Amino acid sequence: MDLKLENKIIIVSGGAKGIGEGIVRVLAQEKAIPVIIGRNPEDNKKLVDTLAAENLTAHAVAAELTQPAECKKAIDEIITRFGRIEGLVNNAGVNDGVGLENGSYEAFMESLHKNLVHYYLLAHYALPALKQSKGAIVNIGSKTAETGQGGTSAYAAANGGRNGLTREWAVELLPYHIRVNAVIVAEAYTPLYEKWIKTFDDPDAKLKTITDKIPFENRMTTTEEIANTVAFLLSEKSSHTTGQLIHVDGGYVHLDRAL
Repeated sequence: MDLKLENKIIIVSGGAKGIGEGIVRVLAQEKAIPVIIGRNPEDNKKLVDTLAAENLTAHAVAAELTQPAECKKAIDEIITRFGRIEGLVNNAGVNDGVGLENGSYEAFMESLHKNLVHYYLLAHYALPALKQSKGAIVNIGSKTAETGQGGTSAYAAANGGRNGLTREWAVELLPYHIRVNAVIVAEAYTPLYEKWIKTFDDPDAKLKTITDKIPFENRMTTTEEIANTVAFLLSEKSSHTTGQLIHVDGGYVHLDRAL
């Protein structure tokens, strides 16, 4: 299917690794022009260079998204460089384990800046360009907002916020023909996930207890599967889809766990 994304400037926050990398790769394969916003210039460059070696195009802007001024600076740089923005994928974040019992005000607020505030800021600063292009926004979310996880109050709250912003923006941006959707992830094997799994005495056994609970094929969701849905939602092939929370999770959230 031709998604007609060729030459479209699409921002992917946290696009150098994990789910973001998967999204950047699929967009580049669709001949879009993904622009990574990430804090580490070396990581950004590594992916851009890797894709270039495959005759695929991507660009990058270094920014620390927990700093509001850096969010504005990144969007300004992209508009200056390309003159337009056709899509925004809010993806950057980390499940940082700031809980209720063992957390603090400072840690909670810091986590919201890591995981939610920049979603708002990037969309806010990109909005004039998105209005011109009648572009699309896709927010990446997590099951934690719906299922809970334990010991991660801040991340769960941030993801509840991501879901709420998706619906709110879908309403507010109707007059501008800007569609806003979210892709909700449950269990995807990323470098951060692998790092967490390896903290257990028997990582393979722990991983099996998780995959056994994923109804469809008892396996993790791949970053490519998530990315394919993101690309579809950015494209005109999903031209009447907005305000949706789409779970790419092998049925983890909604199917009977006794399956």
